[in-house]
Amino acid sequence: MKRTLIFFLLFTFLQPSFSQKKFFKNYKFTEADTLRGMLRPERTCYDVTFYNLQIKVDIEKKYISGYNEIYYRAVDDFTKIQIDLFDNLKINKILFKGKKLSFTRKFNAVFIDFPKQKKGTKNSFIVHYEGAPISAKNPPWDGGFVWRKNSNGDPWVAVSCEGIGASLWFPNKDHLYDEPDSIRIGVAVPNGLTCISNGNLENTQKENGFTRFNWFVSYPINNYNITLNITNYAHFSDTYKSNDGEDLELDYYVLPENLKKAKKHFQQVKPMLACYEKFFGKYPFWNDGYALVETPYLGMEHQSAIAYGNQYMRGYLGGLIPDGIDFDYIIIHETGHEYWGNSVSCADHAEMWIHESFCTYSEALYVEYMYNFDEALRYLDMQKMLIKNKKPILGPMNVNFNGWGHSDHYYKGAWILHTLRNSINDDKKWFGLIKSFYQKNKISIISTEDFVTYASDYLKRDLSKFFNQYLKYPTIPALLYKIKEIKNGIEVSVVLKSDVKKFNMPILMGNPNNYRSVNVSTSKSKHYFPDMEVKDFKIANELFLINVKRLD
Repeated sequence: MKRTLIFFLLFTFLQPSFSQKKFFKNYKFTEADTLRGMLRPERTCYDVTFYNLQIKVDIEKKYISGYNEIYYRAVDDFTKIQIDLFDNLKINKILFKGKKLSFTRKFNAVFIDFPKQKKGTKNSFIVHYEGAPISAKNPPWDGGFVWRKNSNGDPWVAVSCEGIGASLWFPNKDHLYDEPDSIRIGVAVPNGLTCISNGNLENTQKENGFTRFNWFVSYPINNYNITLNITNYAHFSDTYKSNDGEDLELDYYVLPENLKKAKKHFQQVKPMLACYEKFFGKYPFWNDGYALVETPYLGMEHQSAIAYGNQYMRGYLGGLIPDGIDFDYIIIHETGHEYWGNSVSCADHAEMWIHESFCTYSEALYVEYMYNFDEALRYLDMQKMLIKNKKPILGPMNVNFNGWGHSDHYYKGAWILHTLRNSINDDKKWFGLIKSFYQKNKISIISTEDFVTYASDYLKRDLSKFFNQYLKYPTIPALLYKIKEIKNGIEVSVVLKSDVKKFNMPILMGNPNNYRSVNVSTSKSKHYFPDMEVKDFKIANELFLINVKRLD
């Protein structure tokens, strides 16, 4: 009975898993999915350079109206392009040089017929539209508008649209690979209310019972980061001084009743910015400033106007961080996205690990910076319990995939980076790698392959098998070992079981007070540890995302 149970456990422990390609083979994707996610010629033929988004928000009717003027550069000759706008919003007309263009709609895609545009042409067109945008059922995970009231009975309106798409509320080229180089956002709201958006406020204008707030973003921005926040906000400001002595403007927009507590609670912003400056570099959107905006939902990484709704609590609404560690998860995490996600961005939702894994690992770096390495390990260990290993971290391309159903691209992704750091076993190299990679790719769009290639070149070590295993397969490697006492020490036999053939990785083992780096592979190897007893031997699974199994 015992032997049968052991065999069953080993069989289960070592089961191979399906690769990313095979895993998603039977997923059903619709034509609407591919219209949203695929880079068709109607999209790649032009590059968006600027949006001039001008809308009015009728809060009583939960209705928006206005236009987006889309500036572009023709990458190829074209006579037809695709933009995106949810089909519950009505397009009144599309104007090009003052003349109406014909268009057709299919699901949430809009195909516009143009007079022939030559490669290199720079021009613009205006999409006039109106309608009632969808309301979010569970923001920010389920996107849409939030129409609420604050404790004083004032309207409190916000939007979140990561994943579902910014085209739920304004017309745009709704694909991650193309960001406008800058944007002007004008939002007219009923008099007495304030609208906070991204970037810097240029001016306000009165319009028949409404006030238009004109904001300008001077950097490239993901469509889903473009936002609006409407209520009767209280505002206060501060400055952060960088290592080179430059001042960064910090702006905070909160409900009036929370002003006093916000002034105290948001003091953690400046040491956090110092932490991220040390590990990655200066705050990336310096000229647009840094802002936290109180929202009626938990949070979102809206560029230079971070949505904050954590109710001034430690952790994640009071949880998700170990005892003895004190910080506001939403502030730390969403600001991490200013670097990883907003500055360094992926081109397809299938590679969202670039945003979430690096950002989640940044939280551990913050704990290490503010406390120490052991506390960072304790923080990571808590997150390790949330890893599911049910699906590959890399999703299917070209379908705007958002069907993870778990958080492995957050927590498992952070542990992959933690594992890589400890397999390098040289923090000078590790921190040099992540900082130089960030600096090389800031305010740009990258792929998984870009990071794998860069890291391999930087470390002079082929990391393709490492990332194939951890990103393309649900399961993690298993390290099997046996220990035998020999004269003056112990002999340890080790072997890795993985989905990727000839996988190998340096792993720390031995005495926890002085671990030794051992290169372990799918071929069995033996290693001698002099002057060590069996009881003192340990595999450093607090430093590596591996399943460890002793066989004797």
